[in-house]
Amino acid sequence: MMTLREALEILAHHRGQRIVIATMSSASVWPSLSDTPLDFIYVPSAMGQGPSLAHGLALAQPERGVIVLNGDGCMLMNLGCLVTLAEHPANVYLLIIDNGLYEVTGGQPTPGAGRIDFAALARAVGIARVYSYDNASAWRAGAAEALTGPGPVVIWLKVEGRLGQSAPKAPRPMAEQIQRLRQAITEQIPEPPS
Repeated sequence: MMTLREALEILAHHRGQRIVIATMSSASVWPSLSDTPLDFIYVPSAMGQGPSLAHGLALAQPERGVIVLNGDGCMLMNLGCLVTLAEHPANVYLLIIDNGLYEVTGGQPTPGAGRIDFAALARAVGIARVYSYDNASAWRAGAAEALTGPGPVVIWLKVEGRLGQSAPKAPRPMAEQIQRLRQAITEQIPEPPS
């Protein structure tokens, strides 16, 4: 199994010019890997709403695409977002970071930990592009394919849990993050390297 940091390092290498929305546990690691105006650390009290934010941004910015880093606990709180993504396709790359724990609230096991098949759930609602990785070498080998092409894409990453984690904090105030992101998405999108 891979660590959260390993999983996110691989993503950082392949993210391109996409917006990245980091939630919960990922929000504590992502800023050390990337801190651009296209990075949005989303840690509101409304757990599970990262995919909805990503979906709205992807519909507004179809040429850019949005990656959302969503934990398994967050995913369980908003499974309906999978149905919405299937029904209204957009260039959303939903990474479900599954450690089987509510890390930031004390390390309680998530309901169904070890039994829930997030890939099967995504396919069942009609999302065609679904990938699963449970180790860093497989994720490293498959990341380029999974993060290329149109969305929606669901990528289920199984990672090691980390006990004793505190609630994540955004690296800057929400208003500043919104202003940086708004400015970044209104600028011309650079062509991907050939």
